[in-house]
Amino acid sequence: MIAFWIAAAGLSVVTAGLVLRGAARARPIDDAETRLEPHRRRLAEVERLAIDGLLAEDELKAARAEAGRGLLAAADQAESWSRDGTGPRKAAVAAVGLACASAAALYLVVGHPGLADQPFAKRVAAWRAADPGTLEPAKIAAVLEGVAAERPNDPEPLVFMAKAHAAAGDMASAEQALRKAVRIAPKRADIWSLLGETFVIQTEGQVGPDAKLAFGQALKADPADVRARYYLARARIAEGDVAGGLSDWRSLAQSLAPNAPGRESLAAEIAAVQASGKLPGAEPAAEADPQVQGMIAGMVEGLAQRLKQSPDDPDGWVRLVRAYAVMGDAAKRDAALATASALFKDQPKVMSALRQAADTPAQAKTTTR
Repeated sequence: MIAFWIAAAGLSVVTAGLVLRGAARARPIDDAETRLEPHRRRLAEVERLAIDGLLAEDELKAARAEAGRGLLAAADQAESWSRDGTGPRKAAVAAVGLACASAAALYLVVGHPGLADQPFAKRVAAWRAADPGTLEPAKIAAVLEGVAAERPNDPEPLVFMAKAHAAAGDMASAEQALRKAVRIAPKRADIWSLLGETFVIQTEGQVGPDAKLAFGQALKADPADVRARYYLARARIAEGDVAGGLSDWRSLAQSLAPNAPGRESLAAEIAAVQASGKLPGAEPAAEADPQVQGMIAGMVEGLAQRLKQSPDDPDGWVRLVRAYAVMGDAAKRDAALATASALFKDQPKVMSALRQAADTPAQAKTTTR
């Protein structure tokens, strides 16, 4: 934190110098403070984010530089002040002192001077050690990015990372991950079809040239790939070949098992197109993938098995109860809570943490085709 204080002090000196330079040679006008105040607030916000560890080192440097440039530009735009105006100069000095004092007060209120710096890598390490059921998709993607770097010749981490990005709504990052995955495994039909679906989502339901190319590669690797067959038939309907597209959809429906996921929704789409002669208005959306949810459930189950073998871990039980609560599995949540409560009934702090974990709201569940 010493480095932070040195940087903050230097930035404050620079800011004060800029304002005082204008105070020495300019005449106050009504909007001078109005020009400078947003930049001061922005500077304080940058420092607050830095204190909370929400900016990586390079991001912090860039943000500070940008805030400083904005403040300099605002100061240079001020009109000339008369050199004998002692009142305005005193006001400027007071404003600078107030800004510095406010920044220091803000840090003392919301900051944590006793904590060490926490760069992004440390946060990812903490997410990796946490129970995955409590992590947001974006954090899961960050963890999987590290796994992918450790296994550069394995496409699986990239595939799961893409699904996590998609669940977080970051389709551009999902596309990049899948492009890397198909370069590693160019004969994997499932990866090609996932890439094609990513293109479809990005174009708001349109099966464009990039998507068609990806689906075509998927069918070369596996002519039975369901996702590729579905979307290419959809493209035929969208382009006016309704009969051909419907024929492809019927063939696909017949190839699916009676209880296969998506079979009923496909039958409904076929009926809707038959009735209207065109595609329904609904467009595909980025949704949580069942495989990502399965991966999370597997990791939570691993935590449960570990606690069964080594139950003397109150933090582990709190994480397990919270994970089941987030997943919406009330039965397992209550069972884990009962077991942990019996183990730690004489520890009030642990019991309180367990009750809070059990009250964690469940995440909304989504479904896919």
